Amino acid sequence: MAPGVHHARSSTSASGEVPRPVTGAVKLVIDELTDRTPRSDPALPGTGGPAGNARLTAWSGLVLLVLLAIEGFTILDIHGLISWHIVVGLLLIPPALLKVASTGWRIVRYYTGNAVYEQAGPPVLVMRMLGPLVVLSTLAVLGTGVLVAIDGPGERHHGLLGLPVSALFLHQASFFIWLVVMTIHVLGRTVRATKIVSGRTQPSGRVAGTTGRVVVLAGMAVSSVVLAVLLAGPWIQSWQQQGFRFDH
Repeated sequence: MAPGVHHARSSTSASGEVPRPVTGAVKLVIDELTDRTPRSDPALPGTGGPAGNARLTAWSGLVLLVLLAIEGFTILDIHGLISWHIVVGLLLIPPALLKVASTGWRIVRYYTGNAVYEQAGPPVLVMRMLGPLVVLSTLAVLGTGVLVAIDGPGERHHGLLGLPVSALFLHQASFFIWLVVMTIHVLGRTVRATKIVSGRTQPSGRVAGTTGRVVVLAGMAVSSVVLAVLLAGPWIQSWQQQGFRFDH
């Protein structure tokens, strides 16, 4: 090995400096988490384009965040708060589906080459990689939660890859996966969502498609209430009559 090369490598390691590509990537992620990354969603007539999509996603996301926080609180005393756990779980389904739909629409428009959505740009790589995990884990938590509520307190087993697995186990496993990815997702999206709904992002002011977004959000709220009214009563009654037969 040439002396000059050895000296250069040893001096770099001795300085303890982190390579610039690494520090640049870390800074990019931090800027995204704190919404310092320059981003402007173009506003279009009609539905509002990317700006309208961002507003719909932000509102549904914040509603989802509040409901998920309440649902998480019920887990602290699941035996005593099982009725609330079931009700809030049902309320969560429409907002979760709406957010998945609005986010999915933006992704599809971007990757199919829509010029306006390409101009708006994608999130940083970390958040893009995390997106599918957030969607899948959220749907898994809600889906297995519905299955647990239907099955009742008994540990009825379902076939999974030829193995008998209880719905409760699937619900708990998906919850822990969801908790990790959602924590990162919330850190990366709450600041921007809050700025969007408070009108502190570009473009500021009224964006076309407000009436349509209000109708969609109202439909989401009505759907949540209808689900809770129709399904919560029988499921809660089943749990109260049979009692808990499992230990956490």
